[in-house]
Amino acid sequence: MTSIVQPDTHIVIRLQSGIHKVQKIVPDTTISLGKYGSFNTNLIIGRPFYLTYEILDKLESQSFADIRMVPASEIHQEAILDNESTAAESRDEPGANASTNGEDEIVVEENGEVKIKNNQLTIDSPSRQSLSAKEIEELKQSGLGSGKEIIAKIMQSHSHLDEKTAFSLSKYILRKRKKYLKRFTILPLDVTALATWVVNEKDASRTMELREEHLGLINCWSNVHCSSTFGGLDDILGEPVGRWLIVDDTGGLIVASLAEKMGLLQPYDEEAEAEEEAEDTKELPESNTDAAAPQTPAARAAYIRPDEIHQTSTSNTLTLLHPATQPNLSLLANFGYDPSASSPTTLAQAHAHPLHTHLHTLSFLQLLHPELDTAYTTPPPPLTADDLASMKTSKRSTYHRKRRRYERTRRVVDQARAGGFDGLVIATSTEPIGILDRTVPLLKGGAQVVVYSPYVEPLVEIVDAYSSARKGAFMSAIVTASTTIRTTGAPLMTTQTEDMDMEKSMSDITTALLANKDDFPLDPRLLLAPTLQTARAREWQVLPGRTHPVMTSKGGAEGYVFTGTKVVPVEGRVEARGRFTKKRKVDNGVGVVVGEDDEGDGGGVRLG
Repeated sequence: MTSIVQPDTHIVIRLQSGIHKVQKIVPDTTISLGKYGSFNTNLIIGRPFYLTYEILDKLESQSFADIRMVPASEIHQEAILDNESTAAESRDEPGANASTNGEDEIVVEENGEVKIKNNQLTIDSPSRQSLSAKEIEELKQSGLGSGKEIIAKIMQSHSHLDEKTAFSLSKYILRKRKKYLKRFTILPLDVTALATWVVNEKDASRTMELREEHLGLINCWSNVHCSSTFGGLDDILGEPVGRWLIVDDTGGLIVASLAEKMGLLQPYDEEAEAEEEAEDTKELPESNTDAAAPQTPAARAAYIRPDEIHQTSTSNTLTLLHPATQPNLSLLANFGYDPSASSPTTLAQAHAHPLHTHLHTLSFLQLLHPELDTAYTTPPPPLTADDLASMKTSKRSTYHRKRRRYERTRRVVDQARAGGFDGLVIATSTEPIGILDRTVPLLKGGAQVVVYSPYVEPLVEIVDAYSSARKGAFMSAIVTASTTIRTTGAPLMTTQTEDMDMEKSMSDITTALLANKDDFPLDPRLLLAPTLQTARAREWQVLPGRTHPVMTSKGGAEGYVFTGTKVVPVEGRVEARGRFTKKRKVDNGVGVVVGEDDEGDGGGVRLG
């Protein structure tokens, strides 16, 4: 993530009222902030983040309004004045303006008279403000600039301002600043800011009401830890590493959160890569630039340069399962990745994004029944070099694109069906038990399973399916069935044949038990320590006598997270080997218990 505002990227604009707005920075365009005004995007491109600006009035000679950077000293001075007015009240300290019961305020007048002020007799009526709405609007149109003069005139025109307590006056001034100061702050866009913006300003059900605290739990328990710098670990360990399986019905918010932890969310720095590539190619001889390129027209038509072949990564990847023909990843467009874009510029940005090679998508049909999917089973017809040479350029490009899509689909589906994932994250509105039944066997031993739901009922069913009671009943049923087979079955010839038949019998017993979905909807042996938790953070006002949740905070679902650890059950018969001797205790009368086995060997432990 860069530290300055870049063109054709998304940022967060925090308004004076506390509202956040996600905006794409397109050069030579105008950003409208409603009643606060508008400004040109060229005024903030190339400037650092976390700066506060103020929109000035547009002059007749200007085509758009100018902005002023508010210095930090001015912002801090206003914050200090606000804090000083309520510092003693918030600490509940005795003093001239102290609160005796959390509601009354003792004020000592200049003549020595002690006066008790509270808000019980305060009447918030428009009649106490001598300025009308029309006059205030005329002040806004008169070119007073920053809005401080408007706030000062409004306070001067209030006839009963002295009746307010210090805390009430501070809240009054704060409301007027939020309404009339035309300020905004530029912030970088990350997953937390995007989730907060969707929940508070947009449709929260679009992301299943995922909040910052829920994303923190999901990232922690899913054990996402890989980075793009670990790309060579698969060669060292001999197997792919850092592979997570995802079911995401939040528009791509879960994918973005995991990709941010894996270093795959932000696009590559093109300038740094260009400099590095220039250094790498500086020492190469000119004859090696494209030595493998064919020379004949027919061969050139069938030839694909190595950099044009789409290679999917095998490590540090996210595999997304979706029920439709195409996944819903609309929120990833805010981070420069939109594979469904039609414009060449946006499509080129998506192909240069790290998720283009590290994000694998496949449908449930391709995972469960790939033979029924035509994209997996039907390859493009083979063409000779002469056939390709006779085709038009557009048709030849279409043929190569279809061939690359087919090869990518085959590669992604085969890798997913082979399993070996390091974790599973599910956030879906469908029944999660059916998804866990097909996806948990694809995980490695020790992999983490995380399931999010805005409501607790679906996750309670999962906890019950993997509970100790279900696991004990399942193991008891296996032991009972295996004992029945052993006592009623035919005698076996050899020990090797006995082991093979026992493994086959255990497999048949397990399959028969899991077929009864009423008693065992899931295999209870596959997950260890199923846990259900929640973490909903609420904003509180903390003041003496007035401590309560913020009444204007947004409601919604609580949000719950289920977690568990994948384990691999033992297959076949378990045998205990070694010499076992039963100890018996003997008291020798002096406080020493001596253990003697049945064969006469003794050993002792002193207790006193």
